[in-house]
Amino acid sequence: MKTEVDNILETYKGAKRDSLIPILQKLQENEGFLSKESVEKVSKYINVPTSKIYGVATFYNQFKFSPPGKYHIQVCRGTACHVLGSATVLSEIENALKIKTEQTTTDGLFSIEVVACIGACGLAPVISVNGEFHAQVTAESIHEILNTYREKEAKDEK
Repeated sequence: MKTEVDNILETYKGAKRDSLIPILQKLQENEGFLSKESVEKVSKYINVPTSKIYGVATFYNQFKFSPPGKYHIQVCRGTACHVLGSATVLSEIENALKIKTEQTTTDGLFSIEVVACIGACGLAPVISVNGEFHAQVTAESIHEILNTYREKEAKDEK
């Protein structure tokens, strides 16, 4: 039975090592992360050892190896956000969720990623949750923001 990974790989007929990054990007776009199974299939498909694939993928911070949370939080650490307190905001998010950057909560609800710049410097410090921007975030407002998503989740479950 063909998987989505197989279908993606078929679009790269005759692919070699030089197609690795576009293949990984497409797989991650589809799955949200690079699973062990997909890396192994890519390895066989382009005849490159999995260790080499992981070596390439870990070099680039765009690739993730665990599924993101339902609500993926991006914390901007660009200059404007840094100057206006994004380190404190990040710390508060990590404490509130009891996870670190690049981790997902055990319930799969939240994940955290630090980004160099979101491009919304006038809103600093800013976070994005699934592409929804939250401006002028403070350590205090983090709990309100997280509770909004928890309430949304509780409502969706009913």
